Amino acid sequence: MAKSMLTQALKVDFPIIMAPMFLVSNIEMMKAGMKSGILSTFPSLNYRRSGELDKLLKELNDYHALNPGGNYGVNLIVQKTNPYYEEHLKICARNKVPFYITSLGNPAKVIEVAHSYGAKVFCDVTNMEHAQKCYDSNCDGFIAVGQGAGGHAGPNPLQVLVPALKNQFPDKFIVAAGGITNGAGLLSVIALGAHGASIGTRFIASEECAVNAAYKNAIVNAGMDDIVMTTKLSGSPCTIIDTPEAKKMGYNQSWFEKFMSNSPRTKKWFKMLVQARGMKKLEESVLPNNYNRLWCAGKSAELIDKVLPCAQIIENIKSEYKTSVGELKLLEN
Repeated sequence: MAKSMLTQALKVDFPIIMAPMFLVSNIEMMKAGMKSGILSTFPSLNYRRSGELDKLLKELNDYHALNPGGNYGVNLIVQKTNPYYEEHLKICARNKVPFYITSLGNPAKVIEVAHSYGAKVFCDVTNMEHAQKCYDSNCDGFIAVGQGAGGHAGPNPLQVLVPALKNQFPDKFIVAAGGITNGAGLLSVIALGAHGASIGTRFIASEECAVNAAYKNAIVNAGMDDIVMTTKLSGSPCTIIDTPEAKKMGYNQSWFEKFMSNSPRTKKWFKMLVQARGMKKLEESVLPNNYNRLWCAGKSAELIDKVLPCAQIIENIKSEYKTSVGELKLLEN
């Protein structure tokens, strides 16, 4: 694929973002993505112990210097309920992180800090109202999170969300997220007006990913109808595999939980409590030697049938993209 405005802006060879995944993204995945010429990202909340994030960023900067075809970025949860937000932003700025994805809050501070040294900021958006707020804060682009995305998915289909963002904000980059796992999916969102794609679930079923084998096998074996939405884990809509543990936990918050989440007097602290409990449940499910089964995944699990090295996954997407472009050209004739 030829260099595009997005690849030039992100300083990568191919317009794919390896999506940030809580408790999943790790340095081996990041390096593999960078070496293959894409943008690898991770949530700062994966590194909560003192000194961890700073050490990781220094290592990634050193690796990037040796592998300039790819790049990396950090996902920051900018809600007030994230107790690590301000500290992590300072560490990222000190290490001159080149790219940020903001989620679940006001991105203005991240944008101000990042732009002070030339970094880019893309904001997760699921609707036009939040996109307008991010635009007004001078973001560089949007991660259009649509239906079918893993983790915090959006309610709107990419077929509507991407063109709407393109029409209203023609001067901003758009990266589509949700249900994309192969080259045909990448081409489809580019046809809609996106500049690239963010892919997450496909990389859970990778050799470099350090989650337990049961989680990877669940991704390989799941179909699209096995992916369900719940607000019980974090308070926000989140897609997970419909395991017995998911059924037991439930899919919707109770009236009391909703009241506590919306009351001005309690919402900050209650959301922090819900998120802390959710993080604990996920840790008990994701890490090796843990056997709970609460696993985030997107609808694209339907199209994943094998655990592969990250480099092979990326090469397959590149090859599939070229094939899909060729098939469309044949249709024109």
